[in-house]
Amino acid sequence: MNIPKSNLPRIVIVGGGFAGVSMAKALANKNAQIVLLDKHNYHTFQPLLYQVSSAGLEPDSIAYPLRKIIKKHKTSFFRLAKVENIQPETKEIHTDIGSLTYDYLILATGTKTNYFGNQAIEANSMPMKKLPQALNIRSLILQNFEKATITNSLKERQALLNFVIVGGGPTGVELAGAIAELKNHILPRDYRDLDANAMQIHLLEGNKRVLPPMSENASKKAEEFLKELGVKVHCNTFVKDYDGKTALTNTDLTLESKTLIWAAGVTGAPVKGLKAETLMERINRYKVNRFNQVEGYDNIFAIGDIALMKTEAYPNGHPQVAQPAIQQGKLLGKNIMRLIDGKPLKQFTYNDKGSMATVGRNKAVVDLKHYKFAGFFAWFVWMFIHLMSLVGFRNRVIVFFNWSYNYINFDKAARLIIRPFYKPK
Repeated sequence: MNIPKSNLPRIVIVGGGFAGVSMAKALANKNAQIVLLDKHNYHTFQPLLYQVSSAGLEPDSIAYPLRKIIKKHKTSFFRLAKVENIQPETKEIHTDIGSLTYDYLILATGTKTNYFGNQAIEANSMPMKKLPQALNIRSLILQNFEKATITNSLKERQALLNFVIVGGGPTGVELAGAIAELKNHILPRDYRDLDANAMQIHLLEGNKRVLPPMSENASKKAEEFLKELGVKVHCNTFVKDYDGKTALTNTDLTLESKTLIWAAGVTGAPVKGLKAETLMERINRYKVNRFNQVEGYDNIFAIGDIALMKTEAYPNGHPQVAQPAIQQGKLLGKNIMRLIDGKPLKQFTYNDKGSMATVGRNKAVVDLKHYKFAGFFAWFVWMFIHLMSLVGFRNRVIVFFNWSYNYINFDKAARLIIRPFYKPK
């Protein structure tokens, strides 16, 4: 890997998501050598992936080079690598570009899409967990519009203009609202030879309400907003099978659609090599103590979505969202230096700053500790929080400009098929 030899303790961080970047920043210019590994050379602001999918933003607006994040950290290094396995006995990590020894290993590998063992859905649906996947969805939506204008088959046109989103969590709700805005504002202007009313957006949720992690008030308001936009919401409904054309559900609902977007859940993305008992079955998250140490290891830690820390307040672990990952990364950065200096470690306590979701223009829901509200002010709060959370001043300026342009002109400027998507046969 060509990492310089050093007398400083070496801390290897696997993953450049919220947790990994937060920790790398916390260790900036400390008396340790930091090596950040990721299979991409950029950090993705995942809460805005759905806007790339729906042509609201370009991908470079929500991505930031990892090397740029650590460029002023004198003892930090980045390597573009895919981690293959760990050998804790020899303190080695093996990747597709070589091996590296470590003194402390931090696993911040996050999650991957969970299809719950349904191979047909995995093969035929569209996931939206990574930036290339968001671009695939954007291309497919626009390609469907183009195909719908030239087909003579009413059935084919209907299948092209039917969009099924599985999963009524924040990702599914926000994406459904964004695609509905495409239908309401873009389709009538760009595709005048299509009947915009023929386009349908179906949101399927297996629970009794959308946004299950949020308050009942937020769920109720979000469903109202979605229906105002023309989205058909189906609760207590899940997909049993999908062959690329027809979605079969647990009810009598059958949907003919060429596009099924899977936002129904995630599972951990662990690295091979640690003891089997360190992983919680089914969800694939590493069991960690209050200091984020993986059970059975003193020098291996897990943070963010891949970590399962059970506390009295969170008996099933912390929610797999950005804030727990960021807070764990910051504290562990300090704790590692305490460990090196022989000082006692501080336990992690999650500071829940609330949750929020946007449904569309002037429509959002916000759950804070003591306040719950919805509508325009909630939408403004959502925009401000997400804008300030983006990495890099340039990205904030670009996103703010795009949002302002979209708001004034009812337009989505990024509706480009730069890289056509073709479903594998």
